[in-house]
Amino acid sequence: MKNRINQLFETKTGPVLSVYYTAGYPHLGDTVSIAHALEDAGVDMIEIGIPFSDPVADGPVIQQSNKVALDNGMTVSRLLAQVREIRQAGVKLPVILMGYLNPVLQYGVERFCIEAGQSGVDGLILPDLPLQEYENLYRPVVVSQGLRNVFLISPTTSVSRIQQIDAASASFIYAVSASSTTGAKKEFSPEQVDYFIRLQAMGLKNPLLVGFGISNHATFLQATAHTAGAIVGSAFVQALATMTNLSVDIRNFVVSLRGDAGQ
Repeated sequence: MKNRINQLFETKTGPVLSVYYTAGYPHLGDTVSIAHALEDAGVDMIEIGIPFSDPVADGPVIQQSNKVALDNGMTVSRLLAQVREIRQAGVKLPVILMGYLNPVLQYGVERFCIEAGQSGVDGLILPDLPLQEYENLYRPVVVSQGLRNVFLISPTTSVSRIQQIDAASASFIYAVSASSTTGAKKEFSPEQVDYFIRLQAMGLKNPLLVGFGISNHATFLQATAHTAGAIVGSAFVQALATMTNLSVDIRNFVVSLRGDAGQ
């Protein structure tokens, strides 16, 4: 079976919308319900965060969600079981697990990759996994399980480094909009838009998705004008805290963010 991430980019005609949320937040069992609601709302891909006690690349919203999820009892093994539930319930969206290397090392990289593949995971985003370490140590087990490893680039990433990452990638590249922590913004600066345009002009073989700062229709349009799509994290996690009806409230969130784009 072809990887769902690759299938998405081969068939999608409009901008891709990927939504991040933290596993086990706001409540331990919400991971599965949120996945259902996001698929029903027309989201193209989901990134489920692996809670970690020291999420250094994340801003206060996602940091707090990590703490709540850990306090709720979320673990790597429980998350993998929840992904199995998501698949057993018929959710067909590509699922990416995003987190830090430490919990994966503690779990065991080979064990993690095997169980992730068996659970129905399609990709991994581990921001603190160095490219060379991935290439030298982990690529065989990741690839053998049909997983796609996704790397991040930022406005300070050199052209040669971006080209190396493009060569090592087989799904998409996560273009961080600013050299900062995660967090919602009302609009992107002209410098950030210039960065998106520069990336577009590079002619990379992998599509680009922009993350960090996507919070509304304006930032979604700015990000997707020059790339294949956008990733929404902090704005969605923040909204989850006050949602009372996941199905209705998530659909309203997605519609307000994307409008008619890509539908």
